[in-house]
Amino acid sequence: MTKASAATVPPQTAREHQGVIIIGAGISGIGQACHLKDKRPGTSFVMLEARDQIGGTWDLFRYPGIRSDSDMYTFGYSFRPWTGENDIASGDAILRYLDSTVDDYGLRDKIRFGARVTRVNWSPTQARWLIDVTPAQGDPYGMSCDFLVSCTGYYDYEQGYLPDFEGFKDFNGAIAHPQHWPDDLDYAGKRVLVIGSGATAVTLVPAMAKTAGHVTMLQRSPTYIFSRPARDAKAAWLRRWLPSGLAHRLARVRAIFLATYAYRIARKNPAGMRAFLRKMAIDEAGPDVDVDTHFKPTYAPWDQRLCLIPDGDFYAALRAGDADVVTDKIARFTQTGVTLASGKTLAADVIVPATGLKLQFLGGIDMQIDGVPVKAADHTIYRGTMLSNVPNFAMIFGYANSSWTLKADLSSTFICRVLRHMKTKGAQSVTPRLDPASEGAKPLLSLTSGYLARAADEMPKQGEDAPWKTEETYISDMLSVRFASVDDGVLAYA
Repeated sequence: MTKASAATVPPQTAREHQGVIIIGAGISGIGQACHLKDKRPGTSFVMLEARDQIGGTWDLFRYPGIRSDSDMYTFGYSFRPWTGENDIASGDAILRYLDSTVDDYGLRDKIRFGARVTRVNWSPTQARWLIDVTPAQGDPYGMSCDFLVSCTGYYDYEQGYLPDFEGFKDFNGAIAHPQHWPDDLDYAGKRVLVIGSGATAVTLVPAMAKTAGHVTMLQRSPTYIFSRPARDAKAAWLRRWLPSGLAHRLARVRAIFLATYAYRIARKNPAGMRAFLRKMAIDEAGPDVDVDTHFKPTYAPWDQRLCLIPDGDFYAALRAGDADVVTDKIARFTQTGVTLASGKTLAADVIVPATGLKLQFLGGIDMQIDGVPVKAADHTIYRGTMLSNVPNFAMIFGYANSSWTLKADLSSTFICRVLRHMKTKGAQSVTPRLDPASEGAKPLLSLTSGYLARAADEMPKQGEDAPWKTEETYISDMLSVRFASVDDGVLAYA
């Protein structure tokens, strides 16, 4: 699981010690820090952030139209109401929300920017994690902590997934990777080819179509697309007539139940959900779009993620003729575009390979226990948060079929409960114990998406039964995690 060789920390260097070290200052890391300040006010902690800004995903991705792909009543924090006009929010609005959260909770001095963690090693003799940090400037240094929380997300920040396209370097136009969007890209009036059919692609197409000459989305296979208003009128009504805190809670509960209901219906009656989404595509894309060619996947709804589009903007771009969809495979790149397997050619001035994420556990950090490397795939996840037989470690890993932050809030609260119980028992370590022979063999996420399949050997597994089974819906997970005993016989305190 090592991404890059770690710089050596001189053994004589004194290590600054903290009660908790949080790796990452994105939405998960900030949320964890807020929960610590609220629920464990006496605990010393810092956030180590490799970048020079907070925000994680929302600071990294700068492509046109970037926005949330779920409602902000659930993607926002449970403890901090979302007050924006639209609950499908732009990337800038989300960054402002995170910035104000950091300021309101007094977290600025808790963040160490430009602090890239390269190695973490659990020392049984010291009962603490030894952390090696390579700063953006200066020499490597060491830190230590009693408890380590990974909020690094689940994908490689350095690079996305790019298939080995034949002739890729032959293209003479501009290539804009969504994960590293060029600030000076001028696509006004030009022909843009977006390769992909996931959330990034359906966001880019309508945003770029506003100024591009024409945008074509080229997909190998269709994806299910669900359209909903960017502004929840019922939630807005609640905010108008009720105190903000109460309105937020009611809007949040409503959003949770609607999402849970829709997911359960899709899994129990996939044919009905398929028909519903097909009719939506027919009604919104217009008569000139061949829905059964471009928007009829071979898999069932929620075998892979559904793509959310606000106010039907993607379909509106197709209906207006500003964009179109081509379903085919790429044979090779050419100097002026791509040649398809069907023999058709697509000319382009700008190509955007929105071809997916490259998953990575723990941000590529070299993880060890007493000097022995830890391979994530050899471990089972406990209550979706801790790793089997790994002491004093937790990770924030959100839902694939609902808002990421719903799970992040649950996990952060559970971590605080575990820390409180450790103090009550006078324990120095806590470890979810599982017989290696009983380690789970099921993938952590049940989706069949390509980016998950490619990383199957790099991610932890889940078991068949609680507490090793990862619940797929927030309501059942909340009952499992929030009210579960932290002294259940599986967590071993020492």
